[in-house]
Amino acid sequence: MDENEKRLQEKFEQLKRYLDSDDKKRFRKTYLDMHFYDQSTFYLTLNKEERITLYSILEPDEMGDMFDTIEDDNPAIPELLKEMDLDYASKMLNDMYDDNAADVLEHLDKVDVDRFLEQMPRNDANNLRGLLHYDTETAGGIMTTDYVQFHEEETASVAIKALKQFAETAETIYYLYILDSHNDLVGVMSLRDLIMLDDDATLGDHMNSDVITVNVDAEQAEVAQVFRDYEFLAVPVVDHSNKMVGIVTVDDVIEVIDDEAQQDYSGLAGVSMDEANNDGPFKAASKRLPWLITLLLLSMITATLINHYENLLAEASILAVFISTITGTAGNAGTQSLAVAVRRLAVEEINRHEFLKLIGKELITGFVTGLVTGVSVFLLVGIWKHNFVLGMVIGLAMCAAITVANLAGSLIPMLMSSFGFDPAVASGPFISTLSDLTSVLIYFSIAGVFMQYFVKV
Repeated sequence: MDENEKRLQEKFEQLKRYLDSDDKKRFRKTYLDMHFYDQSTFYLTLNKEERITLYSILEPDEMGDMFDTIEDDNPAIPELLKEMDLDYASKMLNDMYDDNAADVLEHLDKVDVDRFLEQMPRNDANNLRGLLHYDTETAGGIMTTDYVQFHEEETASVAIKALKQFAETAETIYYLYILDSHNDLVGVMSLRDLIMLDDDATLGDHMNSDVITVNVDAEQAEVAQVFRDYEFLAVPVVDHSNKMVGIVTVDDVIEVIDDEAQQDYSGLAGVSMDEANNDGPFKAASKRLPWLITLLLLSMITATLINHYENLLAEASILAVFISTITGTAGNAGTQSLAVAVRRLAVEEINRHEFLKLIGKELITGFVTGLVTGVSVFLLVGIWKHNFVLGMVIGLAMCAAITVANLAGSLIPMLMSSFGFDPAVASGPFISTLSDLTSVLIYFSIAGVFMQYFVKV
C-alpha cells in the first residue's frame, strides 16, 4: 500500500467514526474537502444504513458532484437511486452534468426514468430527454449541453462577467463558442485568449473561425480520433444544419477510448471483460460457452482432417510430433496480424486502394516471417533428427502456414468491417482455430509429396 492509499484509508476510517458518532459537522468538513472521486469511493464502501445517514447530511447538489464520478454502468446504481427519496434523487440528477445524468438514466427502467424527470424543472427534463434520444455510442450520446456560448457582437467585458454565472453550471469554461445572428456556430475562443482582450473588444473580431466540429451522429470512435489529432479539451457537436447542440469533453473521450480498447480486447480474447466484476460463475460460463462450443465444432473439423491422414501418420509417426509446433506458431502469427488489423481499422477508414496495399503488405510480412521461421525449424529438425528432408518438410509447412495465417488475420477483420460488422468479433481464438485447420491441411499435403524421401523403409 503506497502513501496515498494509506492516507485515504485513514481518512475513510475517520469518516466512519464521524458517522457512527453522528458528528455531522466534522463529517461534512472532512468529506467535502476530499476530491469527488475519493468521495465516491468512500460512498460505495458504505452499507445501506450508512448511505441513508449520508443523504441526511449532504445536500443534493453535493451528492451530485460526487455522483458525477461514479461509472454509469455500475450495477449498483439503480438500487442506490431507489433507496433515496424521490425528490432528493431527482434534484441530485438535475445538479449533475447533463451527459453524466443521461448516462445514469440510460441504465434505468423507463418507468423510473419518467418518475425522476417528472420531478425536475421542465427545461432540464427536456434537455435530458433530448440526450437520451441519441445512440449511446455516438457524439450525441456522450455530449453534454452544459457549455459556454456567446454571440459574436458581444464584448470581452460582457463575456468575462457572464462567465462567472456560466462557471457554476458549465462542464468546462476553457472554450467559448461563438454564434452569429442565426445561432449558427461561427467561431471559438479559448479562455486565455478572452482574458487577454481589451474590455471593449468584440468577440467576433478576435475569434478563431476555423472551428473543428463533429456531427451529432458521428461514431464515438471518430470523436475520439478528433481529440487524438487536435489535442482538444472539448469539441463542439453540431446537427445537420450546423446548429450547435452540445460539446464532448476530454473526460468522456477517455472513457470512450477505454471502452473501445476493452471491446477490442474482448473481441480478441473472445470473452467479455466486464464479467469478472458483474457476473457470477454460472452467468460468466453461459457467456463464454457459445464461443467455446463454436470453436470446439471448428476444431472437430481439424480433428477430422487429421483422421483423414491417419495412413500417412501410420507410415511416418514422426509427423505427429510437429503438428502442435506448426499450428501453434501459425496461430500466433495470425493473432498478431489480427491485432494490427483491428487496431488499424479502429483509428482510420480504409479505402479500396489502402485495403489492397495492406493485404499486400501482410502477405509479404507473413512470407518473410514464415521464411525465417521455416529456415530455422529446417536446421533445428535436420540437426535434431539427422534428417534434413524431414526438416525441409517441416520448414516448408511452417513457412506456408504462417503466410496463410498472417493473410487471414488481416483479411478477415477487414472484410467484416467492409460488410458493416465489428472487426473485433474476428477474435484471436477464432483465428487460431482457423489457422489450425489450414496449417494441418498444408502440413500433410507437403508431407505427402515428400513422404518417400524421409521415411526409412
